[in-house]
Amino acid sequence: MIKTESRIQGLRRQVLKHRKMSALFILFCLLALSAAVWIYLSGANPQPTVYGGTRVNGFGSAANHVHSLLVLPNNVQVLATHYGLFRSSDAGKTWSTVAAGPKQIMDGLMTTSLTVSPFNTQRLYLLTQPALTEHTGVLGIYTSADEGRTWQLGASSDDLRGLAYMVQAGNTNADEVYTYIPTMAAQGLMVSEDDGKHFTSTGTLPFGRILGMLVVPGAPGHLLVFSNDGVARSEDSGAHWQVIPTPGNSKSIYYMVTGGPNMPIYASGDGGTYASTDEGKTFTLVNPNSYSFLIASPIAPQTLYGRTGISVYESRDGGTTWKALPQPPQAQSATNGRLESFTPDPTNASVLYLLLSYPCGVLRYDQSSGQWTSLTPN
Repeated sequence: MIKTESRIQGLRRQVLKHRKMSALFILFCLLALSAAVWIYLSGANPQPTVYGGTRVNGFGSAANHVHSLLVLPNNVQVLATHYGLFRSSDAGKTWSTVAAGPKQIMDGLMTTSLTVSPFNTQRLYLLTQPALTEHTGVLGIYTSADEGRTWQLGASSDDLRGLAYMVQAGNTNADEVYTYIPTMAAQGLMVSEDDGKHFTSTGTLPFGRILGMLVVPGAPGHLLVFSNDGVARSEDSGAHWQVIPTPGNSKSIYYMVTGGPNMPIYASGDGGTYASTDEGKTFTLVNPNSYSFLIASPIAPQTLYGRTGISVYESRDGGTTWKALPQPPQAQSATNGRLESFTPDPTNASVLYLLLSYPCGVLRYDQSSGQWTSLTPN
């Protein structure tokens, strides 16, 4: 009898002990949940994982890098990166991911080449490539009819019979756009007349491969292509080509730009910097130095910018002389991103936008103050 009572008392003590432990466990869970809610609401939560790793700023992880930036006249900016397509409607003060994010159109794709129609700034074109091994987005060329707010697939890579290398708005009408398929070699320059839905070959290129093309503004059907083998010009939308000699028998041309209609055309190659004032019929060597990236101002015909690995240079006399711009403080450290490409402001000749990679960043340079301002979202 005594043994039975002892057992009953032991069982009661165990039940009370388990009840206390359960209560403590529930209290611990409630405290942990409250702490998590407080951390989230206070903004002190750890940065979430995004495409490419842990988020470091509003453009994503440290692995993210830029490919192209469009700066449109009404304070709209569209930034194409390896992990996401971003848009700002307030001159870069705030940004939103409009495509290529999780569960968005182009999910898992990198956004590369961006171009805008000279006839309609609402009409944009965008090229995509694989960013992730597994992706739900369809590879191809996309188009927007509302300055990049929304996007629709034009032609897929299957439609194009290969991965496209670039996309370039045409100079005949707002529905015209060009692309190049490297695997098709001399037959790879394609054109669409219906906003990128259907493409046909323009004709046989004079080179087996090209590095890029320039659609001459204000001259319908006039095109230039450049490559490691030189420069060629067409006046019939690519049906026929004429090879253009460059001074000093320079062969490799890696960049060709112009600011707009009736403005000089500039090129950078292994022989230096060149200029043409006759729509690319002839080129003159203006400086023996070449730049890995070149861009021209759309409102100052003699102003262009070049980049080396560590500095940005400006010329105000058509490429004859150059001076280095102040080194951006945000690009002086490897953790703040490396110099990539840049885009001049379409309405202000003294403003230049510089893009950084690893991680992504956007900087604004104002010559009137000589200062760089970061537009990178935190």
